[in-house]
Amino acid sequence: MNEVELKNLWQAYDKKLEKSLAMNYQLLKNLQTQKATSALRKLKNLKTGGIIAGILYLLFLGMVLFYAIKHYSPSAIYFVVSVSIIFVINIKAVADYIKHLVWVNTINYEGSITEIQQKLSKLQLSIIQHAKMMCLSIPFYTTFYLSPDWFPNSMGWGYILFQLVLTGSFVFGSFWMYKNLRIENANKKWFSLLVGGSGGTAVKKAMEFLNEIEAFQQE
Repeated sequence: MNEVELKNLWQAYDKKLEKSLAMNYQLLKNLQTQKATSALRKLKNLKTGGIIAGILYLLFLGMVLFYAIKHYSPSAIYFVVSVSIIFVINIKAVADYIKHLVWVNTINYEGSITEIQQKLSKLQLSIIQHAKMMCLSIPFYTTFYLSPDWFPNSMGWGYILFQLVLTGSFVFGSFWMYKNLRIENANKKWFSLLVGGSGGTAVKKAMEFLNEIEAFQQE
């Protein structure tokens, strides 16, 4: 076999190898994209359910808040302030859920993997911000039932101490979560527990599936 024949044989082998790699890449892309789509389908269901539940919760909060303001008395100040803050935060929460659902529905899975990853990264950061915001409402679930008619003047030191410790611990926990809910902690178990309920787990899985495609390309 002379040099020309050897060169032609090598070129033919290269073409077959390139064709095989292209086919393997397309098969991997289709498979991993389907897995990512399945993970995000769960996210869609979560967001849809969250929107419905959130609207119902807002209706409930709105009715009790309207009643409290309409029949306002100084004894209801803790209730009005606490529920108002919870109400406003949950309005933002429902708006976030709607935004996230729109973003997921606009992802073009036939497009480039890099573009899809960028959209998922944007979605992931928004979900983290959503979780941080929800943390701000937690302490107010420990104050809405208080009333200046009996707290603190009519309460014994035992209950006053209990209330201060309860609210204080929730404020500390809320602050800690708000401060530490960052993308740098995404691989920690407690992070997944806090953000997973907002859809963070589904987005993370989808990104991991797509990362395998990028890894194949690099190899």
